[in-house]
Amino acid sequence: MKQSVNIILSGGGTGGHIYPAIAIANELKKKKSSANFLFVGAKDRMEMEKVPQAGYEIKGLWISGIERKLSLNNLIFPFKLLSSLFNAFKIIRKFKPNVVIGTGGFASGATLFVASLMGKRTLIQEQNSYPGLTNKLLANRVDKICVAYDGLDKFFPSAKIIKSGNPVRQDLLNVASKRDEAVDFFKLNASKKTLLILGGSLGARAINKLIEEHIDWIVDSEIQVIWQTGKLYYNDYKKYGDMPGVQVFDFLSKMDLTYAAADFIISRAGASSISELCIVGKPVLFIPSPNVAEDHQTKNALAVVSKNAALLLKESELNRFESITKELFKNSELQETLSKNIVKLALPNATKTIVSEIEKLISK
Repeated sequence: MKQSVNIILSGGGTGGHIYPAIAIANELKKKKSSANFLFVGAKDRMEMEKVPQAGYEIKGLWISGIERKLSLNNLIFPFKLLSSLFNAFKIIRKFKPNVVIGTGGFASGATLFVASLMGKRTLIQEQNSYPGLTNKLLANRVDKICVAYDGLDKFFPSAKIIKSGNPVRQDLLNVASKRDEAVDFFKLNASKKTLLILGGSLGARAINKLIEEHIDWIVDSEIQVIWQTGKLYYNDYKKYGDMPGVQVFDFLSKMDLTYAAADFIISRAGASSISELCIVGKPVLFIPSPNVAEDHQTKNALAVVSKNAALLLKESELNRFESITKELFKNSELQETLSKNIVKLALPNATKTIVSEIEKLISK
């Protein structure tokens, strides 16, 4: 890499877009400590808080998606888009990046589109098994596309595709060795099994309601619970933390110890979550969000379930929750099969693979 390198990363709206971008930046910084980094996100979205917390500068664009109903936001969308394209142009012209990296979200779309028009080297990191509209539209414009699943040549030019996997936190690579530390950290009963419930960084209303309806049965089953409600829902469910063996959190930051403590996991099926769970290797029940573009969480989950590596429960089938979890809790052979198969899908060197592709683009 050159001595003076400027790198723009753009992605946001959800943790699934933000944390991969930060992981890529961190790995690039290890390779080239003198590189200059600038993030571009959407104003008023969580990246404007999370990226500075990670130690990086960020610029915000006035951009959001199109809603599925008639609304004021939809009426002003063309103005937001033009504003974002113009401001992305100003940012790129001033910062003079050697490469522009997109990890998804509407700010990423605007930034990568302008960068390609300006002749900048560009790379997309597509986390999902079914790409969103933004990345499908950008596919013919960017130089490289790093993906986490097979079969993406249905949507992207095959010559541009690199199967890298999704960036994950490096402290998750050896969670099995942290079991005792995790039991102490959460003050768990080591003789009991522990269920971990994750609804994504913002929380999942349907999962929280489901657990509330069945929490008595779970506790009566001698199962301990670590329940991340999400910040939006914590005040509604924190009272259940008074139940024996139940711990309720708005957000879990020590994810290596969290995963190490768990024997079973209930999770949404965001791409980053799935990549982490493949490395962690615990039995998982996916409850995908149906409220995302192209129903991509269900498609993500099915890519794992089809390998007999996880269980799937759709929100339209939540009446099956007790029967499916009872089987998961009691059937040790099922637990072993799911754990063994999901680990086979792990791509632990994803971040290094992506950074290697970025270095190639910079050196051209």
